[in-house]
Amino acid sequence: MKKLINRIFIRHLTVITFFVISASCSYNEKQSMQQAYPVVKGSGNWPSFRGEYAGGVLDEQNLPDEWDAESGKNIKWKTIIPGLAHSCPIVWEDKLIVTSAVSSIDTASFEHGLFGDGDASIDTSEHKWMIFCLDKKTGKIIWERTAHQGIPKDKRHTKATYNNSTPVTDGRYIVALFGSEGLYCYDMDGNFEWKRDIGRIDCGAYDAPELEWGPASSPIIYQDLIIVQVDTQKESFILACNIKSGQVVWKTERDELPSWGTPTIVTSKDYAALVTNSSNYIYGYDPFTGEELWRLDGSSKITAPTPVSCDSLIIVCSGRRPEAPIFAVRTGARGNISLQDEQTSNEFVAWSKVRRGPYMPTPLIYRGFVYVLNNYGNFDCYELTTGKEIYRQMIDHKGGGFTASPAAADGRIFCPSEDGEIFVVKSGPEFKVIAKNNLGERLMASPAISDSMIYFRAERHLFVVGQ
Repeated sequence: MKKLINRIFIRHLTVITFFVISASCSYNEKQSMQQAYPVVKGSGNWPSFRGEYAGGVLDEQNLPDEWDAESGKNIKWKTIIPGLAHSCPIVWEDKLIVTSAVSSIDTASFEHGLFGDGDASIDTSEHKWMIFCLDKKTGKIIWERTAHQGIPKDKRHTKATYNNSTPVTDGRYIVALFGSEGLYCYDMDGNFEWKRDIGRIDCGAYDAPELEWGPASSPIIYQDLIIVQVDTQKESFILACNIKSGQVVWKTERDELPSWGTPTIVTSKDYAALVTNSSNYIYGYDPFTGEELWRLDGSSKITAPTPVSCDSLIIVCSGRRPEAPIFAVRTGARGNISLQDEQTSNEFVAWSKVRRGPYMPTPLIYRGFVYVLNNYGNFDCYELTTGKEIYRQMIDHKGGGFTASPAAADGRIFCPSEDGEIFVVKSGPEFKVIAKNNLGERLMASPAISDSMIYFRAERHLFVVGQ
């Protein structure tokens, strides 16, 4: 009897020990995950293209995996936005800002899909370049302003619009870049502040200067500076203006080809750099003076994705072959950091890849991984610190491809296709498409996230999705 009792006691002790160890491991793993991948919290603001510092991430949102535009399931509201634009919505507190170019031709449209035609649109009619301010909770238009009206100074690509650049705000001012029509500033109540002519932004194929595709780089705000990247066929420069007056603070000229990426501010302890993606070189500048800090060659001749950063690494990509690179640059770089011969890394380049970069969508850094979505639907996952390939999969789409950039929240990655389908992909080392949701309209603009809602700017409507 005594032996039986001892065996039962040992068995129970073993079971208890197992559960204690399991609970401890589970707790430790959870703590480790939280330490490795901190929750990205925000104020509810999404002030620029891809949100703060173009990160495209905002956690603790409780967004739905599924919605239906036809039935209205999880569609909080939708509002018609006149005109055409690939500019993205931005949010500050309870206000949502969106811009548009309204053609005088009712049938004005843009093409979508995967094709290599570089022709310009035939629509050169009179346009109105407009700013709309909406109540983000109801979709009601609070105010609208016409910044400029006239014949466009440039042509646009058939896939583009006359308003591809996303506005930016700091809660005091709203600044919109309407290409060659100029840079415009309003306060949050729609009062005009200033305008700056920055010249003609002639963007197109570097090897066929007669083609005009139109600009797409968006302005950014850093402290009291408005910074714009202007890379054209004849004159390229970075410009910083005082946000209160529009006066030029500094201007740095550079020998560059046309580009379409938005610059990014990268900060870490005792370090701040303005990073630009461009064809001849990728650059880092002092954001206060415009002085060049570093440069890196090996990019594509056509560059569009915006640089993003996390954990002292800057990810810069471009998708035109043969290069189509991905670079992971360490913050604190100085001088010419270009790779030599067969190098894939050096002192300031942590890792790199060729023929893996995205042509249009900006990459996403989320919870220790880099996600790269290209136009054809290839969806790649890499380890951020090492560049190790985790997976390379294909999103099964309707055929229109992907132009908008993905965004992430709460372990979900939202990938909008040009056909208006939004694919919800599980984050992490396992590829899994959780849901596919159709808005029923063509979609080229990247989404915005704020206060448990995700905003999609489609061809005709602004859709808001939430629980």
